[in-house]
Amino acid sequence: MAQDMPPPQGFSEVKYRRYLPKRGPSGLVILAGITAISAFGFYRVAQGNLERRELKRENLWSRIYLVPLLTAESDRDMYRRLEAAKGREAEVMKDVKDWNAGESVYHNTKYFTPPRFVVVPEEESN
Repeated sequence: MAQDMPPPQGFSEVKYRRYLPKRGPSGLVILAGITAISAFGFYRVAQGNLERRELKRENLWSRIYLVPLLTAESDRDMYRRLEAAKGREAEVMKDVKDWNAGESVYHNTKYFTPPRFVVVPEEESN
């Protein structure tokens, strides 16, 4: 029996490589893009932090400038409430002899400071 022999010019080359076209950007381009986007994001965060800091400073100074006005308003309100309370006390105690409305029952003001809060009754819902 005769042995099979290769063709006289030899066998054709076996194609084992994959000749695929390049698809998409290279890794270096992707890395550069991510770096640029991250740098822009950090820039925007820094600008936002500066803006927030400026708004906080502005808010703080506006509160500082409003303190005298709010204190005066609170003092006027407290004086009005104390005078109204004295009026109610005088009306209630008008029949009691030797009663002075608004006078401390402790005969001193050492341990008494007028209240700095307002008790508002809850509104009744109909």
